Amino acid sequence: MKIGLEMHFQLPTKSKLFCSCSTEGAEPNTHICPTCLGFPGSRPALNRKALEYGLMITKFLNCEINERIWFSRKTYFYPDLPKNFQITMYESPLGEHGYYDLNGKRIGIWRVHIEEDPGRIKRVGKSGDEVSLIDYNRSGVPLVEIVSAPDMSSPAEARDFVAELLVELRHLVGLSASDEQVARCDANISVGEERVEVKNILGLKNLERALNYEVSRQTKMLAAGKEIIRETRAFDEERKVTMPARKKEMEEEYGYIGEPDLGEYNVGEFTNGLVLPETPIKRAARLQRQYGINAVTAKQIVITSWGMADLFEHLCEKIEPDKVVPKLLGPITSNWTAIEQRLDDNMRAQICRVIENDINGTITDSEARRAIATIAEGGNHVAEERTVVADELVISINEFLDAHPETIKDAKSNPKAANSVIGHVMKATKGKFQSKEIVEAVKKELEKRP
Repeated sequence: MKIGLEMHFQLPTKSKLFCSCSTEGAEPNTHICPTCLGFPGSRPALNRKALEYGLMITKFLNCEINERIWFSRKTYFYPDLPKNFQITMYESPLGEHGYYDLNGKRIGIWRVHIEEDPGRIKRVGKSGDEVSLIDYNRSGVPLVEIVSAPDMSSPAEARDFVAELLVELRHLVGLSASDEQVARCDANISVGEERVEVKNILGLKNLERALNYEVSRQTKMLAAGKEIIRETRAFDEERKVTMPARKKEMEEEYGYIGEPDLGEYNVGEFTNGLVLPETPIKRAARLQRQYGINAVTAKQIVITSWGMADLFEHLCEKIEPDKVVPKLLGPITSNWTAIEQRLDDNMRAQICRVIENDINGTITDSEARRAIATIAEGGNHVAEERTVVADELVISINEFLDAHPETIKDAKSNPKAANSVIGHVMKATKGKFQSKEIVEAVKKELEKRP
């Protein structure tokens, strides 16, 4: 089985790719102009920010950047494309021959380019009496298209690939987590020799469902001796099946020509100057290497919150990582929503002090959990809370000594006589205190007695 994906992600620019119309959501057919509708005499002008985002993604995917790029017209006739061609890239994509490492497996990236989005068709009404409505607000919105090699071998792997890539791109260029265009895929899948394309799949769940259906359908056809026809199919989300849409076009059928209203762009020097931020998956890999934690833990920390990863690295400056991890994935994670809202230098210092006190035995694990919860709620009473708890220890010791004065006399000549006090207090306080702490407290209280 071979699966390759053509992934389309909407770039988070304020205006469209070739005009100044807004990309924000609005009432149908309100963010439109002669350029994005392709009126005669209108001319496109390239959005610099969209180009920058596209090149950042291309560089991130380890592609060979083309020094000189230009746009082409992809001709096809469909109601959502008012000018009957789409401005895209054909002969000169932003980059080619890249790769992405997914869980130790290298997924090839054939090409990355930017293009304009068509409009949106919405069909309403009952089956057989449907009416098609078109909203051109989306026409001209900038997309980056990432075309992978057919290196994925299961629907689950394809879903994991897109999910992980989304995490990375959201941090890299600020893709919106809620935008329905963020995860739009065309999936090419072949169980036998011939491949089938499933077009315009929205969402990760639908991607996996559509591919699972195609695996089952193609397998059954081949088992029955039937031929797989190269075609484009659509995925019905309600019925969870794919259906024939049209015969699959070959690239030469689109009649590509260079876009005469846009020039050529030399982007080599511009690309070299782009500095890519550290992305979540790459940061997780670095945390694993730098701090000696396992891959699952590193990924969990980073994916939970970028701020949690910052806190982890801050704590590791003073405390050994293997001592930090249990607290980070325990009481800190349990209170993270509250902690994240108030996290500042003072709170970091308080949390660090609690973990250090827990490690050296000054406080118990249960006290550390309570202290972190107090800090998360906005309190600054770690020391005060410890004083109250310590008073409980002193009271327990003195209650025993008052009831057993002979122990005081025996302890003066035989230090082992204090063991009876220690044993009683450990049982009475039910593990609230470390044994070292109890021994020291008993010794102090005995020294006070005449």
